[in-house]
Amino acid sequence: MNFVMKQALGGATKDMGKMLGGEEEKDPDAEKKEEERQEALRQQEDERKAKYAKMEAEREGVRQGIRDKYGIKKKEEKEAEAAAAMEQASEGSLTRPKKAVPTGCGDEEEEEESIVDTVMKFLPGPLMDMFNKK
Repeated sequence: MNFVMKQALGGATKDMGKMLGGEEEKDPDAEKKEEERQEALRQQEDERKAKYAKMEAEREGVRQGIRDKYGIKKKEEKEAEAAAAMEQASEGSLTRPKKAVPTGCGDEEEEEESIVDTVMKFLPGPLMDMFNKK
C-alpha cells in the first residue's frame, strides 16, 4: 500500500507524512545549521553597518571640507555658542535672562512724541505758538 501511495502522490511522501499526522523527520544537524545561519546573518549585518559607517565618515569629511572652505559652522556649534552666550549673560543673575524687545515695542513715549511732533508740523502758525508756550 505504501508503494501505491508513493506512486499516486508522485514521490511527495515527506509532505504527505506530515499531513497524515506522521512525525517529522528531524535533521540531526538542524541546531548546528540554525546557529550557523544566525551567525551568518549577524556577520552580514555587521558588514553592512561597517560599510555605511565608512560611507558616512567619507561624507562628513567632504562636508567638513566645504564648511572650512566657506567658513560655515555646524548647527550644533551654533546652538552651543548661543547657549554659552546666554549662560554667560545671565551669570550672577538670580532670574532668567530677559528676552530681547523688538524695536518699536515698549517705546510708547517715543511713539507718542513722534506723533505729537508730526501733528505740530501740520498746525497753522498761531496754533503752534499756543502749544509751544506750555
